[in-house]
Amino acid sequence: MAASTLDPAEIAKFSALAAEWWNPKGPFGALHRLNPVRLQYVRDMARAHFSTPALRPLTGLSVLDIGCGGGLVSAPLARMGGAVTAIDASAEAIGAARAYAAQAGLDIDYSCTTAEALGESGARFDLVTALEIIEHVADVRAFLDAAVALVKPGGLLIVSTINRTPKARALAIVGAERILQWAPEGAHEYDKLVKPEEIRTGAPSMVWDEPVGVTYNPIGAGWSITRDTDVNYMMAGRKTAA
Repeated sequence: MAASTLDPAEIAKFSALAAEWWNPKGPFGALHRLNPVRLQYVRDMARAHFSTPALRPLTGLSVLDIGCGGGLVSAPLARMGGAVTAIDASAEAIGAARAYAAQAGLDIDYSCTTAEALGESGARFDLVTALEIIEHVADVRAFLDAAVALVKPGGLLIVSTINRTPKARALAIVGAERILQWAPEGAHEYDKLVKPEEIRTGAPSMVWDEPVGVTYNPIGAGWSITRDTDVNYMMAGRKTAA
């Protein structure tokens, strides 16, 4: 029997905030501000890997968004032309995501399930995104196994998360949650944060790019992609076609 990735405490934490997903000034405001950089990275990686058009770079691709929450990523992925499936273990989050998609006229297949359960169904996708979710699962290795299994041969897996470093503890937990209140206090636990090398070794069948950093500049620039991976970072992994 496959190990479960479900962490009931994490699911309950985010389910309680489900009504706030699309409030840019609410508890998920930091994700709203981070979203353009995440989506730029996904778009650029997809275009480079699949040689897709610039205007709608996910055209012709099957896309899975794991841990979709209220749909902050899956909705833009659909607008980029992808045939999007999105899953989350929180029924309340899926309800918020479906409501937004219906209002926006987006055709997204939302489901309250886990990556391992979806994988058992035989579903496979060209592009799989797992953004700000791996630090909330019960078993990182099991989650990576499930995510990799959902990628078609020749496909792409993109992960973004927070590094487990003293700098990340100071900025992403103490600073962002407790002082600036950019996220609900307790949203992240330091011991559950994941280092880039743990993703690489946890999914050795993938060919991983070097991680890129995501850094916040308080002097007007906001979030941008940088070389500094000490706090937030993103990684793209490719599954060989053989």
